[in-house]
Amino acid sequence: MQEYLIAPSILSADFARLGQDVESVLQAGADVVHFDVMDNHYVPNLTFGPMICEALRNYGISAPIDVHLMVEPVDTLIGSFADAGADMISFHPEASRHVHRSIQLIKDKGCKPGLALNPATPLSVLDHVIESLHHVLIMTVNPGFGGQAFIPEMQDKIRQLRTYIDEKGLNTVIEVDGGIKADNIRHVADAGATMFVAGSAIFNQPDYAKAIHAFRQALAQ
Repeated sequence: MQEYLIAPSILSADFARLGQDVESVLQAGADVVHFDVMDNHYVPNLTFGPMICEALRNYGISAPIDVHLMVEPVDTLIGSFADAGADMISFHPEASRHVHRSIQLIKDKGCKPGLALNPATPLSVLDHVIESLHHVLIMTVNPGFGGQAFIPEMQDKIRQLRTYIDEKGLNTVIEVDGGIKADNIRHVADAGATMFVAGSAIFNQPDYAKAIHAFRQALAQ
C-alpha cells in the first residue's frame, strides 16, 4: 500500500507558542514538519531562519524537518539549516548558480536533497540531476505566500513528473505544496504525488486531528 506523508507548514502555525503548536500537530497525526523559508529577495516575503529549526529541536521535536528554501543565494543557508537539525532540504534551481554543487552540499551535510519547481519551471531542469535527488517539490502555487488557491494545470505537471521518474526506474519522492486541501488531495495523489504540504488547511482549523483525518480519508478512497 502506498505511504502518503502529511507535512504541515509552520508558516501557518502560531508563532507565539510554536513548539507547543508543532507538537500538537504531530500528535494529531502529521508525519513531517515543513519549513517555508523566504528571504524577501527570491520571493516577496520574509519568514524565518535556521534559529527556528534549532529551537524546535531543542524544544524536543524529533519528527523529520523538511526545509524548503525560497532564498537566493542558497548555499550558506543549506549548511546553516543542516546544522540546525533539518532532515530534508530543497531549493529552487533559479536561485543557485551551480545546481549540482548545491545538491552535493545538502548530501555532504547528511540531509536528503530536493529541487523545488515553480509553476512555470520546466521539468527539463531535472535532466542531469534527478538521480541525485531524494525528492522533487512541485509548487502548485507561485511561491511567496500561504493561503493561495491550487493551480489546476499543475496536475498535468505532476503526472509528467511521475512518468519521468518511473521511466528512469527511480524512487524519487514527489512532494506538492500550495492550496492542498481535503477536497483535492486525492486528485493530486492520483497524479503521482506522495508527500503533501498544507499550511492553512491544517493550522487554521480548530481541530488538527480532524483536519488531518479528512486528508487521510480522502487519500484512502
